[in-house]
Amino acid sequence: MHIKHRLAASLVPLCLWAATAPAYAQLAAGQRCAVQSGPQTAALVELYSSEGCSSCPPADQRLNALRKEAGAASLVVPLALHVTYWDQIGWTDPLAQAQFDARQAELLRHQPRHVAYTPQFFVGGTELRSWDTQLPAAIRRINATAAPVNISLSATPGQGGKLLLEANASAPDAQTGGQLYVAISESGIVSTVLRGENRGATLHHDAAVRLWLGPVALAQGRARLRREVNLPASWRPEYLQVVAFVQRADSSAILQAVSTAPCAKGVL
Repeated sequence: MHIKHRLAASLVPLCLWAATAPAYAQLAAGQRCAVQSGPQTAALVELYSSEGCSSCPPADQRLNALRKEAGAASLVVPLALHVTYWDQIGWTDPLAQAQFDARQAELLRHQPRHVAYTPQFFVGGTELRSWDTQLPAAIRRINATAAPVNISLSATPGQGGKLLLEANASAPDAQTGGQLYVAISESGIVSTVLRGENRGATLHHDAAVRLWLGPVALAQGRARLRREVNLPASWRPEYLQVVAFVQRADSSAILQAVSTAPCAKGVL
């Protein structure tokens, strides 16, 4: 564990899984991918990591295996957000973004202990310090709760490497307050670290966040985010997923999350 402050010094095409699983439309490669959240709450798992942190690779590996470990019946949406405050130690993480530092700090404002470190896990918006033993149980607890928000999410490819993202959140109770976020993540990333604590290591990253959009506040229990994105040539569309989630307006609690993972060919 590395502390930040120390570093600074069956329907077709719409299918319904089970009562607890999201509905989704899985279309051929190159076509629109659409997903719909289900009645139970999916567990958003956020890992704050860095390629410059020697204790991060085991956490990265754990996140990479999370869907398999949690089991087919589990509803889990993993995201790896790479922070920048390790970059000064000797290795500049190509996946790191300053807005992920800010996201980590935002979550910590609502936690009992306001200490940023890597690797740091949040499940459903709550810090999970004993992630090595408690991740599956934390996911099950969240999955056992009914979701107060519904989310529909679609990714539609366009010409010239464009991707149209559309997310809609709605709550049966119009008084429900929250903020809608959308992210694009990439899996299957392989990186060879040349300097720093992980010098000489070859790292494997899944669910690494490439793009972060939002928040859009719920008004009258509804929110919509629509954005056309130009995908950089270095991003591999077949390994991309889109994630949408709603966070409570007055806390870090995640009300619902959904991803395009059921669309097996990525987003293009």
